[in-house]
Amino acid sequence: MTGREYRGMSAAERVADRRERLINAAYGLFANPGFHATTIERLCSTAHISNRAFYECFSGREELMRAVYERCVDDTLNAVGAAIENAPPTLEGRIVAGITEYVRYVTLDVRRARIMHLEVRRAGDVLSGSRQKAVAGFTHMIESSLKGLQEELPAELHLLALALIGALTELLIEWVLSDDRPEKDLLVATAVHVFRRSFQTDPT
Repeated sequence: MTGREYRGMSAAERVADRRERLINAAYGLFANPGFHATTIERLCSTAHISNRAFYECFSGREELMRAVYERCVDDTLNAVGAAIENAPPTLEGRIVAGITEYVRYVTLDVRRARIMHLEVRRAGDVLSGSRQKAVAGFTHMIESSLKGLQEELPAELHLLALALIGALTELLIEWVLSDDRPEKDLLVATAVHVFRRSFQTDPT
């Protein structure tokens, strides 16, 4: 046995437990009131741990923010990937399935939507690397899910995928910030329209 046990938990398990509590606390606080408005003291109070214990888990708020953001992205990638995998093996089928699941999953919890599409920008350089990694992940998903289909794809598929991710991101920002939020079905329909036009697909 390595490390001293406390209340049935080893030292490593205690750190893992505190880390998870901090991530859960940050998930709510970084969404509202936001990353810059949230202090380490408030994070620790919400997670019910000491300030000293915080630094056993994370080097600072920036590392915690990256952990929260990257978990949101990974969960979304998994959900969208599963939807595309189960969609009809056509360009139209995969486009509609991917967009529909992305909008559904991200807006299922407004905290996830705010962190992924609002706070990621407000955090600035703190998340620049993680954001680039996320964009690369979604771009690769689009490209890999469409390649191999019988339909002819545009030569500039990579650039189109990047542009389309940007368009979908802006739609979600509008949803997050609007007092009168557009219906989710309208977000999906708008994004699908953009994708169809970009890939010159025939919805018939």
